[in-house]
Amino acid sequence: MTHILVVDDDPAILRTLTINLRARDYEVQTASDGRTALAIVKTRLPDLILLDLGLPDVDGVTVLRRVREFTNIPVIVVSARNEPDDKVEALDLGADDYITKPFSIDELLARIRVST
Repeated sequence: MTHILVVDDDPAILRTLTINLRARDYEVQTASDGRTALAIVKTRLPDLILLDLGLPDVDGVTVLRRVREFTNIPVIVVSARNEPDDKVEALDLGADDYITKPFSIDELLARIRVST
């Protein structure tokens, strides 16, 4: 079973993604802030991370940078930031994909399938 870590500070998005991913037989773990996400990644390396950039403590860019220090697991950024500079920065730091909010769950699932 593929283990996905969903990192987002919006409880509605965490809930929606958890329900949709579990319905498709993914194992889902969630984090609502960057520190928790980093602790989870260090404790149990997921197969894929869905990462929001706008987190309340450690921002998603920093989380991505720290994750890339010790692993190359796929990271899909899921963010409301839609400026080209934000996308380029995340991709240059090692994100495997970038999707902007609001997003289609079907499109996100397709991107997950390609990344895992």
